[in-house]
Amino acid sequence: MVPTIIGVGILVLFVVGFVACYNSLVRQKITVEEAFSNMDIYLKKRYDLIPNLVETVKGYAGHEKETLSQLVNLRSVEYGSMSDEEKMKKSSEISRAIPKILAVAENYPDLKASTNFLNLSNQLNQVEQDIANSRKYYNGAVKKYNVSIQSIPTNFVAVLLKYEKKPLYEIDNEEERQNVKVNF
Repeated sequence: MVPTIIGVGILVLFVVGFVACYNSLVRQKITVEEAFSNMDIYLKKRYDLIPNLVETVKGYAGHEKETLSQLVNLRSVEYGSMSDEEKMKKSSEISRAIPKILAVAENYPDLKASTNFLNLSNQLNQVEQDIANSRKYYNGAVKKYNVSIQSIPTNFVAVLLKYEKKPLYEIDNEEERQNVKVNF
């Protein structure tokens, strides 16, 4: 009788522990998905803002075709058809190209003074700040999730249910890691 009660007690503890670990992993996985979704909204907003910026700059700097076409080519794939990994990669490429188009604008005082350009530039700046904040939130959620699926006892549940490690959003370009040089 006593061994049976002990066996049932252990089984109940095991089930309660499994359910607790499972629920924790589900909450964290949903948080990661929500964090990516938030970041995705801002990436899409920037993706849609770029043609307006390019068209505005084209009107003033038509002969800067290489810089402009590079940015347009980065938008050649339909945003909705990309995987999450492709979206993060494309975002990094766009992040590297945007300063080039803004540098082109520096050469054209009329463009810099254009209300349309200033408005688009301010919108782009705000979207970039939103993207940076959402990347931080995403990386925080991914870190917590990845720690959980690699820590005891949740790692047993994660392996059993095939929960896999999620990628952090990282800067993949050495240029982006460098300090900005400002000359007066």
